[in-house]
Amino acid sequence: MMTTAHPDGEPWQWPEPTWRRIVGRARAGRSLHPAHWPDGARCAVTLSFDADHETIPLRDADESPMRISQGQYGNRRGTPRIRALLQRAGIPATFFYPAVSALLHPDEVRGVAGDGHEIGIHSWIHEVNTTLTYEVERDLSLRAAEVLSRLAGRDPVGVRTASWDFSVNTLRVIREMKLLYDSSLMADDEPYELLDDGEATGIVELPPEWIRDDAVYFNMLRFSALRPYTPPSAVEEIFRAEFDGAWQEGGLFLLTMHPHIIGHRSRIALLERLVAHMQAKGGCWFATHAQVAAWCRDHAA
Repeated sequence: MMTTAHPDGEPWQWPEPTWRRIVGRARAGRSLHPAHWPDGARCAVTLSFDADHETIPLRDADESPMRISQGQYGNRRGTPRIRALLQRAGIPATFFYPAVSALLHPDEVRGVAGDGHEIGIHSWIHEVNTTLTYEVERDLSLRAAEVLSRLAGRDPVGVRTASWDFSVNTLRVIREMKLLYDSSLMADDEPYELLDDGEATGIVELPPEWIRDDAVYFNMLRFSALRPYTPPSAVEEIFRAEFDGAWQEGGLFLLTMHPHIIGHRSRIALLERLVAHMQAKGGCWFATHAQVAAWCRDHAA
């Protein structure tokens, strides 16, 4: 995040209009929790995979073959295991690709799209939006959308900003691109409509959360020696509890994962058990982010 001096001084010096204006950007508007889910389902489940692959070290200008190899693992081992699991379970998912990741692995994108999964926008090279000007962020977003459209054979309709880094210009870019949804902001458990300085935008927010992200517990690419080890059993317990809560409330369970993390042997087994638990519990509508966003837009209570 940029740390340039604010024209109104320190936050404790800001006049009320300043902090109200800041809080009003990309604010949560009306709830889009639907009156019912399709076919009488009790809750919606949407699994997502941020296929960053080699882009994080590339973004950091880190030319270390070791770090790049960790990213490549997502393509060589992680994604094939994920695709096989989803095929066995018979459920769709959403894969968010940085454009550079897609260009490095075009056959993967074509294969994932061919499986019937959604392809979503996830930056150009996992750049940090809050360090960019509006013009640069817009250009990179448009270029990324073009790459994914060409490789997947259909236009992307949603975005997840890299590292959920949603800048003061991101919503403007999303509106100009006429996207259906964003999945970067965290103001609710359930889908909601984004407000732009108080104005309803019609854009659906599908809120993620750090506690429903495998990278929080298993981040192997950065500072791994400084992170406390979280056993897969503990992560599985957290994810299951989040799902059980969504099922009890009749809401949305959205899980964010990464092929280079969840695709390892001990962790793909975690995901397989979680999917089996959800299917055994019953009453779940498994859908892509685009399907959930469209349903909530059209059936909000």
